[in-house]
Amino acid sequence: MNTKRVADMTIDDLKAFVTQVVEEKLQPAPRDPRSLQEILESIDRHMRTPPPGSKSTLELLREDRDR
Repeated sequence: MNTKRVADMTIDDLKAFVTQVVEEKLQPAPRDPRSLQEILESIDRHMRTPPPGSKSTLELLREDRDR
């Protein structure tokens, strides 16, 4: 199927495309080989801690909103 636009597809092309997308979505996601404990420890190690005195996320959101 080489068409690029849905408007240019035949009904059969569209059905095949939808079927392909649904089949792809039904495939199980790859499983992370790490244990839950390893994943949680990794999250803790990689969590960003802002420097003291930094603005909170709420303050940053308010600044963006008020611009």
